[in-house]
Amino acid sequence: MAVNRFVLNGISYHGHGAIKEIPGLIKARGLKKAFVASDPDLVKFGVTAKVTDLLTENGIPFTLYSDIKPNPTIENVQSGVKAYQESGADFMITIGGGSSMDTGKGIGIIINNPEFADVRSLEGVAPTKKRTVFTIAVPTTGGTGAESTINYVITDVEKKRKFVCVDPNDIPDIAVVDPDMMSSMPKGLTASTGMDALTHAIEGYTTAAAWELSDTLNLEAIKLIGANLRKAVNNDPDGREGMALAQYVTAMAYSNVGLGIAHSMAHTLGAVYDTPHGVACAMMLPIVMEFNAEATGDKYKSIAEALGVCTDGMDQATYRKAAIDAVRQLSVDVGIPTKLEKLKEEDLPFLCESAAADACAPGNPKPATLAEFEAMFRKLM
Repeated sequence: MAVNRFVLNGISYHGHGAIKEIPGLIKARGLKKAFVASDPDLVKFGVTAKVTDLLTENGIPFTLYSDIKPNPTIENVQSGVKAYQESGADFMITIGGGSSMDTGKGIGIIINNPEFADVRSLEGVAPTKKRTVFTIAVPTTGGTGAESTINYVITDVEKKRKFVCVDPNDIPDIAVVDPDMMSSMPKGLTASTGMDALTHAIEGYTTAAAWELSDTLNLEAIKLIGANLRKAVNNDPDGREGMALAQYVTAMAYSNVGLGIAHSMAHTLGAVYDTPHGVACAMMLPIVMEFNAEATGDKYKSIAEALGVCTDGMDQATYRKAAIDAVRQLSVDVGIPTKLEKLKEEDLPFLCESAAADACAPGNPKPATLAEFEAMFRKLM
C-alpha cells in the first residue's frame, strides 16, 4: 500500500451545549484575548453572541471581525490581517460556515507567515513554515466541515476565480461542533450546506486518492446525510445533530484525499455568478456522478445502499443509476434548484477553462476535456 498522510484536529468537542467548554479551553492555555471572525449575518441574528457572551461572562476580552462575504475575498483576508495586528489578540475563534473559517485560516496563516502577505501566494500547496495562530473553530452550518480541514478557498474578484489553498498548517487546533449553533439556519442554507457535505462525501469516496480509512469515514457520512438531511431542513434537533456529525466526519476524510470536478465546477460558478457554494455543488453532483460512473468500480453500489436503496439483484448499470437517482431525489426533496438561470452561453469557455484549472480537478476519478466540461455545464441551462 502507498504511504497515506492523515491530518486531523488535535481536539474536537461534539454535542448539544459543546460551546460551554470554550472558556475553560482558553483559560487552561493561558490565552489572553480572542480575535473573533464571524460573518455579518451571524452577528446580526445573535448567533455569534452565543459564544461571545460566554467570553464576556468569563472575563475574556475579544475583538470582533465581521468583514466577511459569503464567498470570502482576498480583500476580506487582507483587512482581517490588519484588524488582527491592531487587536492585540493572541488567538482566534472562527464562528460560522466555510466563509468565516476560510477567512480565518487565511488571516492566521499570514499573521504567523508574513512572507505570504500576498494572499495569492497561498494558492495550491504553499510552503508555509509555521502553524496558523491558535484557533478554536465553531461551525454554524452542517456542511463545509472547514473546522476539520487543511483547505480553504478564497475568491479573486479581479480575476473572477476562486483559488484553493491546501496547507496542514491551517487546520484549527480545536473544533467545537455544537448542533445548537446550527439551529437558526434557515431551510435553504441547511439544504445547500448539507448537499455540500454530501458532495464532499461522494467525491471524497470516489476520488483518485481514496483509501480504506477515508472510505470508512466518507461512507458513514453518506449514511448520516441520507438519514438526517431531510430532518435537519425541518429543524429537527436529531437531524441537526446527525448533520453536524456528518459534515465533520466527511471533512476529516476529504481534507486528506481531495475531491473532484463537481467542486471544480462549483468553484467557478461561485466566482462568476456568486452562486452559493452548496447550491452549485448540489446542482453539479448528479451530473458529475453520471460522467464518472464508469470509473468508479462498485462504489456506486455502496453509495446507493448508504442512501437507503436496496440493491439486491441489481446489475452494475442499475445500481449506478440508482445511486445517482437517490442523490438527485434528496436534492429535490430539500428544495435545491436543478437549473442555473444566470448561466450564459458566452461564459461557457471561461467556466470550462477555470474548472479544468481548479485544484480539485486532478482528484477526479477520470479526466474531463473542455468539451466534456461544457456538456456538463449545459445540463444546468
